Amino acid sequence: MKRRTQSSFVFFDVTYTDGSRSSNRKVPSSLLEGMDGVAAAVEAAIETQDRKIALASGRPQGVIKSLTRSRT
Repeated sequence: MKRRTQSSFVFFDVTYTDGSRSSNRKVPSSLLEGMDGVAAAVEAAIETQDRKIALASGRPQGVIKSLTRSRT
């Protein structure tokens, strides 16, 4: 029997206001431990990732429309 390892990340699919999508964005699972403000914490983590990507690519950061947990 295979042992499942505890994942330290949770994956989310992001939809932006311009209609674009980004799949399987990694967010630390520690952000999901508390029930209060989970959505805001996940969105803030992904926005931080987006800022870094925007700086590296020279493209403007997209505005997040919705977040859904990936089915992985």
